[in-house]
Amino acid sequence: MVEVPDAVLAELAGPVATALPLIVARIPPAPAAELGRLQVTADGDTWPTLRSAVQHRQMARLPSRARPGRGDSPVRDALGSLPQLLIERLLGALELTVPELDLAGAPDLTGFLGEPLTGNISVGIMDGMSEAVTGAATLDQIRPGVLPLVAALARRLADHPRVAALLAVGPEITDEQEIAAAHGAVRLALAVATAAAVLHRAGVRPWAIEPPAVLGVAIGTAVLLLREAPMPAGYAAAQLARARAEYLLPRGSSGSVPVSRHRFALLEGTEIPEVDFDGNGLVVAVPGGAVIRTGVETGHARILLRVLDGPPPDVATGWEEIVEVSWRAAVGGASVVGSHPAEPHLRKVTPPWPGDYRLRVHARGRDDTDEGDTEYYELVVWQAPAAPVTVYARTDRLGHRLRGEPEPARPERPETAYRWLRRSSLAEAATVTVVTGADVADVLRAFGADPARPESVRAISEDLMSRQSIDPWVAVLDLGGAVLVVEYNGWQGSNAPVLTRASAGGRAASMFWNVNAVTRLSFAEHGEVLLSVEPFADLDAPPQVAPALADLDFADHHRGKWLMGLVAVQRFTGHGITAEDLARVEAADIGFRIVPDLPTLYPHRSKPGNPPDPATEALTGLPEPKLRDLAWWAAAEAARYAGLGKDPDIVATVAARALTSEAHLRARRSQLDGGEHPWVWLALHRATNPDPVAAVTDTVEAARYAAGPYAANLVADARAWVDRSAPR
Repeated sequence: MVEVPDAVLAELAGPVATALPLIVARIPPAPAAELGRLQVTADGDTWPTLRSAVQHRQMARLPSRARPGRGDSPVRDALGSLPQLLIERLLGALELTVPELDLAGAPDLTGFLGEPLTGNISVGIMDGMSEAVTGAATLDQIRPGVLPLVAALARRLADHPRVAALLAVGPEITDEQEIAAAHGAVRLALAVATAAAVLHRAGVRPWAIEPPAVLGVAIGTAVLLLREAPMPAGYAAAQLARARAEYLLPRGSSGSVPVSRHRFALLEGTEIPEVDFDGNGLVVAVPGGAVIRTGVETGHARILLRVLDGPPPDVATGWEEIVEVSWRAAVGGASVVGSHPAEPHLRKVTPPWPGDYRLRVHARGRDDTDEGDTEYYELVVWQAPAAPVTVYARTDRLGHRLRGEPEPARPERPETAYRWLRRSSLAEAATVTVVTGADVADVLRAFGADPARPESVRAISEDLMSRQSIDPWVAVLDLGGAVLVVEYNGWQGSNAPVLTRASAGGRAASMFWNVNAVTRLSFAEHGEVLLSVEPFADLDAPPQVAPALADLDFADHHRGKWLMGLVAVQRFTGHGITAEDLARVEAADIGFRIVPDLPTLYPHRSKPGNPPDPATEALTGLPEPKLRDLAWWAAAEAARYAGLGKDPDIVATVAARALTSEAHLRARRSQLDGGEHPWVWLALHRATNPDPVAAVTDTVEAARYAAGPYAANLVADARAWVDRSAPR
């Protein structure tokens, strides 16, 4: 950056100072306050009730439509950090003001820039991107160095005597919103005046310095200024007063805290003091908060924090350690802190006023750090007079060691054997199925795979990834007495038809889980599905299944429902999956693609509370033969509209009113990614529904999609068909 002499800066200060009052008067208070809080929201150091739209956007990690995409232009990066709506509000407020500015006395700054860019330029523009963003990006390309020059001059002008006095927020303003708005408005005005003066006197072509471009540069520059400028002297007190006025109870938040040296804290400050945990083995009160002992030395712990308006009505169950202590807040607004700042929604979460508080700390999982399990903590805070430490639960081994007590003899939980899966390739989503009484080839055929068509697992995965497809496939392993089936991110083993076929000669059980914490535990024996459910608390299991579920607490989801489900699979079939089994499967690198079953057909059911559907009511008055005729007419129409009216397999299916074996296989294949005419085959399949009303409604639904642009004609013909068939 070329240094601008003080004399030139003084010449620029006059026009900029003159323009400031006009610009400030045109800036709306709300967006000005958003900008004015940038310095305190940059690091999350503000109260939850006062967090700006800018910070909430950053917390949610929302993609910016104004994202500049360069990384080497601070002004553009700063502009791109703002929400699109905020940019548009400022553009709308100031677009007509820029041409009114009298900056005739501004010096010529052309000599402080390099040569203008010649040739073509390219600016990436996203649909709906603000003119302010595209204008700033264009300027950055056609006149390199002009954006940094604006930012540098604005910084220097902020300290110039003629300008600095205009940037001060007077002590007569005491309201938080008004202080933030005044602080943001004056520095935005400085940036606008500076940008307008520089861009009009820097040799830039007129078409490139229309008001949106000037404001784009100015808003980005203002963000830089406001991130650096200290808040006005009265802001901290005003912020605290507003936080106290708006703080409501009860409230809660959850997230993750970074742990270091076996500890995190709930503190008004940020430095966690050294303490000994030999008193209760979990928590120690310190000035301004409390320090909590973790099992993991370095890592993260999951936190649920609740602030109540009184003590909890009862003591929670399911926790290994529960201890309650008193602590005193000097100001209020303690945060969950760790080795580095916790998530913004865990900062300044306790009441924003001083006094005595109680903190009840609940802990689970401190003994399981070697297996990589997550530790969970619930912190409950309420205002109450100081009282002695109260211990409600003290059962984990770590707590006993810290207190100098003999460790309790605790039986190993059965799901511990499967914790290795949390660090495996199946950690996020999979289905594991175990089948007895069948060989590998029979099991593959039960899943809809062809034993004669093995493929490389890597090749299958690369193919599906390139097509962004979730077509099913399996890998299998002969365990000697059972067959292990592994589906990576698949779920065929949880489907009733698959379990029915697989268990024909013995037993089959499967556990499905995915990244959304959806699970399904299934059991089948001798061709009958005995139980297939999302496992929660108490399962109503048949006698054959009940022993497999004994002592498995599916209500305690923190320990992993899917891990407990795998225990049940092992108990039911006599075999489970081990790390060595999975390693053998992956070393073999052989998988089999699945041709999935057609969707299950369900009878028609009216949704409770919904008004009767006139079209469906009309169908219920027709005799079953008429309904069957209508369903197959709709299926045939679907084929005709798709140009398949003379297809031999479809003709034979319509004539037989049942899918032929060839048609059934084609219908199944059509459901794969890229399958041919899926809606036609789905219409033919739905026409076979044993429930005649469902056969009609579901077949017409599929036929509409098969007809595509002629859907309206098909629906009209179907209604006419019903009208002609209705009893007179």
